[in-house]
Amino acid sequence: MTIGGYDAFDDPYAYKGTSVLKNRLKTRDAAVLAAFEMEMTALRAEEPLPGGRFGPTHYCAVHRHLFQDIYRWAGRYRTVRTAKDGNWFCFPENIPREMKRVFDSLRRGSFLADRQFGEFAAGAADFLAELNAIHPFREGNGRAQLSFLHLLALRAGHPLDLSRIHPEPFLRAMATSFAGDLKPLIREIVSLGT
Repeated sequence: MTIGGYDAFDDPYAYKGTSVLKNRLKTRDAAVLAAFEMEMTALRAEEPLPGGRFGPTHYCAVHRHLFQDIYRWAGRYRTVRTAKDGNWFCFPENIPREMKRVFDSLRRGSFLADRQFGEFAAGAADFLAELNAIHPFREGNGRAQLSFLHLLALRAGHPLDLSRIHPEPFLRAMATSFAGDLKPLIREIVSLGT
């Protein structure tokens, strides 16, 4: 069974008998939770994002910053297996190792700095695709990815205008990247260049 695109399972993060994630508002209404999550993450996104060394700890701090008002586990790796549309994300026992691998690769690539914008976009697409396949958090992976991409782009000297994201094509590009085709995601990132 699929709920909201995610394959359903007995989820300890959700209220028993529902697909609604346990939350600080204590609502069991999915629509109320979605509205609360949207409002709170938008407010947090307006604040300065946490600084750091562009590693897994920094990435977790960004997620925690965005979702701290909604979920007690904000910024902590998920402990359950999850899939979307039949595609399994990284199993939880492998998340720490895979996060280290992806962020070590980012560091070895000088955090995508000293590149022309097109090369930056290609490297950013590869990084986002890897990060998305890991899907380290139970919820909020996409928003954490975009917020971290914003920080990474600033560090690399290629600021992006995230307000120009068109959600549907961007989500399709992310799904296509999961299957190994980065071209649509590269195009989406290039379209955000300032």
